[in-house]
Amino acid sequence: MGLMSFMKEAGEKLFGRGEAKAAQEAAAAAPTPEKVAALSKAAGDAIGTYVKAQGLTVNGMDIGFDAPSATVTVAGTVADQATKEKVLLCCGNVAGVEKVNDLLVVETPQPEAQWHTVVSGDNLSKIAKKFYGDANKYPVIFEANKPMLTHPDKIYPGQMLRIPPL
Repeated sequence: MGLMSFMKEAGEKLFGRGEAKAAQEAAAAAPTPEKVAALSKAAGDAIGTYVKAQGLTVNGMDIGFDAPSATVTVAGTVADQATKEKVLLCCGNVAGVEKVNDLLVVETPQPEAQWHTVVSGDNLSKIAKKFYGDANKYPVIFEANKPMLTHPDKIYPGQMLRIPPL
């Protein structure tokens, strides 16, 4: 898939706590190469922990974050296309991430989903109507974005969603 773009200002606030927050504050105070490297490592670790917390399995998972370019690089092997796309969303729908470099390998290739960036006023029914021609198909989009989505009404502007083929 290559490089995906995300809205840097939108997403999960993973870098605002723990080691990632401490590294970010240290790098902001005096951005030496060592501090930037520490921030990048802490942020990459936080994203990796988030992916694992979603229950997504990536064999040989390697996630790195480059703070100066706000780019996550994710590598490893996943069982199917849906898992790959969910991992990419976990990496990209994080505040502070602008791009995701996709180096994931899929064991069982399948058709890719389409992508939709949520705008103000969107809801899953409107998105389903746009992509499927039927607002009542919103549960397909909701299920395709679990476990990152916990409720059909909890989406936010800037969030990227996967829209699977019917």
